[in-house]
Amino acid sequence: MNIAIIGCGLIGGKRAAHLRADDALVALCDVNEQAMARLAAGRACVCTTDWRDVIGRTDVEAVIVATTHNLLAPITLAAVQAGKHVLVEKPAARTAGELAPVLDAWRARAGRVVVKVGFNHRFHPAMQKARVLIDEGVLGPLLFIRGRYGHGGRPGYEKEWRAQPELSGGGELLDQGMHMIDLARWYLGELSVLCGTARRYFWKMPVDDNAFLLLETAAGQMAQLHVSWTEWKNLFSLEIYGRDGKLHIEGLGGSYGVERIAHYAMSPQMGPPATTIYEFPGADVSWQKEYENFTAAIAGHAAVLGDLDDAYQALRVVDAIYQRGKP
Repeated sequence: MNIAIIGCGLIGGKRAAHLRADDALVALCDVNEQAMARLAAGRACVCTTDWRDVIGRTDVEAVIVATTHNLLAPITLAAVQAGKHVLVEKPAARTAGELAPVLDAWRARAGRVVVKVGFNHRFHPAMQKARVLIDEGVLGPLLFIRGRYGHGGRPGYEKEWRAQPELSGGGELLDQGMHMIDLARWYLGELSVLCGTARRYFWKMPVDDNAFLLLETAAGQMAQLHVSWTEWKNLFSLEIYGRDGKLHIEGLGGSYGVERIAHYAMSPQMGPPATTIYEFPGADVSWQKEYENFTAAIAGHAAVLGDLDDAYQALRVVDAIYQRGKP
């Protein structure tokens, strides 16, 4: 395919690195011309600071949108209306209301335009293994999920774009919180907010640096989630409890530690469970696997795993927490 990337920062660079060998990166866009020049180095592609120039190009078949949150929805909407396939980074919009017209435009072009949201955590091998084990029924009926995810920021974090509400729409809840909500929905099903709060404890910024959520399904299954920008040692932990056992996913590779999943299978006699550990050392493959899902969906060979409706439902949870009072 002929690909364009709008947003040439860290994530745009990750996306460019995982294009297929026979994809052509034909256009780049960023208001930061230095970042765009770095990504363009060695590539024969057009560079522009106006994303509308990219959307209007007839040679662009698919667009990767990796901008600040305030631009995700309007760029995706324009791309869908122009008939382009889109891979847009999460959260896909600042609010569910902002995403609603994009969702409507996508539904109106069902079967003609593929839109994938960047929920790359679903493609980590431990998350995929958990999905397989759950589908095989080894846990029995699911009961509840407990999840924690966080990092500690870096010097000057309070001055970055994520700390500016007009650009980000919110803080940690919209950042790592979207991943945790999406994973909980993927495993348990649709969730509503029982209670929750977004707080600011450390960083001197007008957005939250911690969020605490208690969510439930219509059947009464619970998801207890905490996401944090004051996690001084990077942490990912997701525990999935069923009647017959438990899964515990830890680590995402790199500074989060080796990715692993432990399966604790309860015996009829109770007592210590039988334990099986699966480890996934090495490089993070989630970005590549997610892009493979995107291109397979365009080719008609797979369903999109993490689409606009998934983002919309997760944003409804975020909105409900923020409506209770932002920090």
